[in-house]
Amino acid sequence: MACLLLLLLLSLTHVAMAAAAGAGASRCHIPKDDGSTLHVLHAFGPCSPLGQYASWEDRVADLMGRDESRLAYLSSLAVAATGSASVPVASGRQFLQIPNYVIRAAVGSPAQSLLVALDTSSDAAWVPCFGCVGCTSATPAFDPARSATYLPVRCGSPRCTQVPNPTCPAGATACSFNLTYGGSSVQAALAQDVLTLASNVVPVYTFGCMQKVTGSSLPPQGLLGLGRGPLSFLSQTRDLYGSTFSYCLPSFKSLNFTGSLKLGTTGQPRVIKTTPLLSNPRRSSLYYVNMTGIMVGRKVLDVPSAALAFDPATGAGTVVDSGTMFTRLVAPAYMVLREEFRRRMRAVGPVTSLGGFDTCYSGSAVTPPSVTFIFTGMNVTLPPENVMIHSTAGSTACLAMAAAPDNVNSVLNVFANMQQQNHRVLFDVPNSRIGFAREPCTSA
Repeated sequence: MACLLLLLLLSLTHVAMAAAAGAGASRCHIPKDDGSTLHVLHAFGPCSPLGQYASWEDRVADLMGRDESRLAYLSSLAVAATGSASVPVASGRQFLQIPNYVIRAAVGSPAQSLLVALDTSSDAAWVPCFGCVGCTSATPAFDPARSATYLPVRCGSPRCTQVPNPTCPAGATACSFNLTYGGSSVQAALAQDVLTLASNVVPVYTFGCMQKVTGSSLPPQGLLGLGRGPLSFLSQTRDLYGSTFSYCLPSFKSLNFTGSLKLGTTGQPRVIKTTPLLSNPRRSSLYYVNMTGIMVGRKVLDVPSAALAFDPATGAGTVVDSGTMFTRLVAPAYMVLREEFRRRMRAVGPVTSLGGFDTCYSGSAVTPPSVTFIFTGMNVTLPPENVMIHSTAGSTACLAMAAAPDNVNSVLNVFANMQQQNHRVLFDVPNSRIGFAREPCTSA
């Protein structure tokens, strides 16, 4: 089975961008792809063309705001109506992606290099296309006219009938569609072409070719959904990768460091603790798992069972997600965790807040108690750097978790990417399991 090693080059989440912009830019170096290795950078890091920040505080506030939108998106998926098919180009809500890691892929013949975001909670595939009105100029765009293998999906085809709001005016032969979400709208064409990841080639891949965008809700780069729906990337490449992948996300302690994403069954860890994947027919792409408890130190917290229970009817439960930055817990679970965490940190000093973080402390030597998430069949104990986020100067440290937004759809606990860092996370769809193992993946 083919195995694709994607080398992640990510950037420090809590860098003071104003200070680092000049010095950091001179150190930015993204090597060329070689063989089966793809290089990846953090979507909003100092080496990224997608955005810069004036200060650490601005960065934290913005990422927390993006997480609010991300959680609303995940909740909307969880309560989607039954019978709706998972499709390569999804509804307006599915376009509200805030993924943190991007790779360089290529589309077309000859291949055109693009930035593509990795997202475990989406089945969608789309890229900004040349001439797209409203798409950012900061990212490369795909030009269908330069590809000899580009093929519009025809009106009346099964794929066209599955996209949201398909548009086929009288006399038209090519399928297009329109989406709206909040203050944003999208007009795109449904198409097929060759997708290349390093030396691996997917000869026919279905995706949305974005033609017009209004509003600011959409991410600027393309999207490669790693969800487990029937028309996701995993399904379209089942013969190549066997619906199996894993990644290790590096810590945010250095400006330049590496991690890896492996596609396929070859090279995956042989010894790893796993928990069963749960199936939600209302949203088959989400990676639901059964979280049964939380520990702070050695104390098992008295979390109400209803706060952790899996319920396909409402979408409640726990999902593992690569696109959310900070873990979110439904309010009853978060309040119990926060109060025990604060109790054990009383000697550190008074509690302050910063943006969406409500449990922060001053000082450069803040050592948090251990936090363990208990799942069926495995425990995941977070190292200190996965528990608290520190300011650049080290003068402030905050518990890097928060309560889910207070609305009727926010019934999800989301185990997010900061809490996953420096772990090998295995997504084994054929065997319906997900696994965690500690793995330092930060290079010197």
